[in-house]
Amino acid sequence: VQLQASGGGLVQAGGSLRLSCAASGRTFRMYNVGWFRQAPGKEREFVAAISWNDGSTYYADSAKGRFTISRDNAKNTGYLQMNSLKPEDTAVYYCAARSDSYYLASRYHYWGQGTQVTVSS
Repeated sequence: VQLQASGGGLVQAGGSLRLSCAASGRTFRMYNVGWFRQAPGKEREFVAAISWNDGSTYYADSAKGRFTISRDNAKNTGYLQMNSLKPEDTAVYYCAARSDSYYLASRYHYWGQGTQVTVSS
């Protein structure tokens, strides 16, 4: 499975972006999908995840109420809708798939290349 993240960009505080994660292969629908981010000088951190079977969603505290993760298995694509963006959301955002843990980056098998999100104040 190959993942391609897109949709990042420069946005003012309070604005919105929708990130996409396009996957190759027909097994995408069988995998949990997660979004992580990494700011300069910081470790990669969990943002959100969605289960493969019932669509249950999981969020970091920093994302709750502002971000929404979703997936469209027919399109082999995952999404991260980000609203009310803050300067502290600035980071490279990565999508990942196939994991037995929603929260741990080390447990994901497949990774996209990352897309830069910059939020100006």
